[in-house]
Amino acid sequence: MEEKSLEKAGAAAARDILTAAHGAVGVVTLNRPAALNALTTAMRAAIAEALPRWARNPEIYAVAIVSACDRAFCVGGDVKETTRSGKAEAVKSLAAEYSLNWLLECFTKPTVSLIDGVVVGSGVGISLYGTHRVAGERYRFAMPETGIGLFPDDGVSWAFARMPDEIGMYLALTGRAIGRADAYSLGLVTHCIPAARFGEIAAALGAADTVDDLLDERHDDPGPGELEALRGTIARCFAADTVEDIMDRLRAERGASATWAEGVLADLARRSPTSLKITLRHVRSAAKLDLRGTLAQDFRLGCRCLEGRDFHEGVRAALIDRDQAPKWQPARLEDVSEAMVDAYFAPLGPDELNLASRAEMQAVRT
Repeated sequence: MEEKSLEKAGAAAARDILTAAHGAVGVVTLNRPAALNALTTAMRAAIAEALPRWARNPEIYAVAIVSACDRAFCVGGDVKETTRSGKAEAVKSLAAEYSLNWLLECFTKPTVSLIDGVVVGSGVGISLYGTHRVAGERYRFAMPETGIGLFPDDGVSWAFARMPDEIGMYLALTGRAIGRADAYSLGLVTHCIPAARFGEIAAALGAADTVDDLLDERHDDPGPGELEALRGTIARCFAADTVEDIMDRLRAERGASATWAEGVLADLARRSPTSLKITLRHVRSAAKLDLRGTLAQDFRLGCRCLEGRDFHEGVRAALIDRDQAPKWQPARLEDVSEAMVDAYFAPLGPDELNLASRAEMQAVRT
């Protein structure tokens, strides 16, 4: 990247994300409202720079991640930035993104994300690995990457693989959104607190109030979520070994769940067939990996998606031309062979993402 481009990116990051200490709390403020806090490479770099500094500061008790936008926490990564970048820059950005996920996982101080509105994709990646995740009334979670020729990345497939009743596979393949009641039941959030109280929470963290007591006192049980009544159906349909078999089971649904199954089939039909197949394998394999291994596999898949056609076509259809009519290649599930899927998972050799171990990360006080 040219020097002027670097200067421009740095200036934008200074506006788009704010990192500052307020008493005993280090605060990361997502401040890009026009883009609903879509994360750029420079914004991620600002977080990655602040965390080690706060880890080493004995006066910082906790970190809070907040949004200055009242419509969203974060709608994910700025994928248009990715498609505009050359391949080398895009690969470098992916490596930095997944390294930030691991940095957040290994960070040793309480980290509280205050989430109201949508949290999608990379927004999940910067909040899921903190010790506390607080959902306001408008919280909506989704990982919709299969709709733009990608897969659920940022390590989230590790979490999906550990959800009960195949709910993780359902969310990964369909990209459907859930509210805070379901998110709380699934462990995606730790507390449900009205967004009107977020300011007092941040202030109390600045005064070094004990984070567990602070949040437990304000938590409101959200009750059962929308998925509760569908758990048996989801488990029955999404336990299949292939995407084709999942769709066959959905077609076979009768009775009260038939209408729901028809809607899910329609959702899956709009998604990249290649993305659906690599996502299914990724979530299944993540059940046997730790988060570090999942992020390394994310990097393999992400690099291969950058080389393929569906990601660029998905971004075009969803975000550039906005015709919502991507032309996937291959266009049919049956034309996506096992060998094609194998190629996405093949090792990268010397280009693999090699993350330090948790012990190594914490030895340098990340």
